[in-house]
Amino acid sequence: MILGIESSCDDTSAAVLRGTQILANITHTQLIHEAYGGVVPELASRAHIEHIVPVVKRAIETAQVSLKDIDAIAFTQGPGLMGSLVVGTSFAKGLALALNKPLIGVHHMKAHILSHFITHEGMTAPSFPYLCLTVSGGHTQIVVVHDAMNMEIIGKTIDDAAGEAFDKAAKMLGLPYPGGPLIDHYGKTGNPMAFTFAEPNIPELNFSFSGLKTSILYFLQKEVAKDPDFVALNLNDLCASIQHRITEILLKKLKKAQLQTGITCIAVSGGVSVNSELRAKLQAWQATNPKLTIHVAHPSYCTDNAAMVAITGAFLFEAGITHDQQISANAKLPW
Repeated sequence: MILGIESSCDDTSAAVLRGTQILANITHTQLIHEAYGGVVPELASRAHIEHIVPVVKRAIETAQVSLKDIDAIAFTQGPGLMGSLVVGTSFAKGLALALNKPLIGVHHMKAHILSHFITHEGMTAPSFPYLCLTVSGGHTQIVVVHDAMNMEIIGKTIDDAAGEAFDKAAKMLGLPYPGGPLIDHYGKTGNPMAFTFAEPNIPELNFSFSGLKTSILYFLQKEVAKDPDFVALNLNDLCASIQHRITEILLKKLKKAQLQTGITCIAVSGGVSVNSELRAKLQAWQATNPKLTIHVAHPSYCTDNAAMVAITGAFLFEAGITHDQQISANAKLPW
């Protein structure tokens, strides 16, 4: 039984895992950042300090277990916001010391990749090796997952992440933070071909979204100069068109990676994998390629959560990998 703790950004989360079954997954999302249009690191770390004890307590109560039943404590060591990571790391270390339990530091992005192994009704786990597209607010990468302990990055963003592109584009449209889900919402009733935005020409399997953001910005400035009500009058079409371009960029690289590697088991995880357009395009791709099996993480485990930290901790624990009290948070934790 693993207690997982996640505090890499603005979500304070705790989960209890038995085997591969989640008994509790409690997440407190910090709403204070909405007023600033993005995550403020100092405010995030303060909020983690305030909420981590009640969140862990609620997770233990929901799971109907006691702390002495826990076999190990897994926590997000990095990457992420340093102040936020320090709170989770310090709490996990203190709790492990007090309970005399093993401590397991987890890589945040590897946790997203292994979230597929959490048992959930209607979901099946991918088989090794598999190709994983991980898309979030801070990362976009394609990884060959040879096994739970052996992962190889074969493509990544050279600047901004897909999730950031969604949120920044939403901000340009005057939508509140986080804007990615709102682009998805309004885009459902829009025409994805209404407007065309630049597609970056990046070699191999890497991504770039900074040029796309610039293209959207210049386009909006030009159109609003002609008609101040342009965004309001075309919001649904704009959202649909932006969403279409971002998801096309993601799918194009993922398909290229599949052809290059020959791996037929595909997985997609991270916050952006909740996007309905991306999921629809993945389903369409699988429908035309019967040899492929495509796994998209359950929405409960796509955004930052402690369940994915717990399942990764379980893999590490089974492999005999634990850490001592010298472990520390690392905002740029290497792969």
